[in-house]
Amino acid sequence: MPKQLWKPGTMVYPAPAVMVSCGSMKNPNIITVSWTGTVCTDPAMTYVSLRKTRYSHALISESGTFVINLTTKSLARATDFCGVKSGRDIDKFSEMQLHAVPGPMTGVPMIEESPLSIECEVTQVMPLGSHDMFLAKVLGISIDERYLEPSGKFRLDLAEPICYSHGTYFELGEAIGGFGFSVKKATKKKRRKR
Repeated sequence: MPKQLWKPGTMVYPAPAVMVSCGSMKNPNIITVSWTGTVCTDPAMTYVSLRKTRYSHALISESGTFVINLTTKSLARATDFCGVKSGRDIDKFSEMQLHAVPGPMTGVPMIEESPLSIECEVTQVMPLGSHDMFLAKVLGISIDERYLEPSGKFRLDLAEPICYSHGTYFELGEAIGGFGFSVKKATKKKRRKR
């Protein structure tokens, strides 16, 4: 099957849709980001990439901290709004009727309505061109207990997470397999003796 060759671009989709909160409890802000992810497990590290012109870029540069808040279907409108409006002009928490709560590790405002909030401390800022990447150490994770099973397993699927793909937000679908399912040996059913 033939493929078209396109110019270089950012086509790794779908991508996460997260709301990054930053600033202080007196001056909280939210920016929607899809350029984020895991970079290391030990120590736990993540990143966000922002344009230098963004209001949140200055807030994170000044404080050296931010919070990644996972988003859901019920937060989709707020997720989009916080990506197109600037915190220079409005209080996004107030406009979207979201509640800022201080992160236990940093004091940075977390979004109470998010099922999971990841507090981060910047370890390095990497200028990459149009964006700067804020490489960060994960300091702590706050989880909404409604999505915890008695065993302690986190069930983000119950919160109806969303993702972003080339200008459009999507719901995630059904699970199709767990880690290692492709190499798992089939179990034979035992025959009953008669």
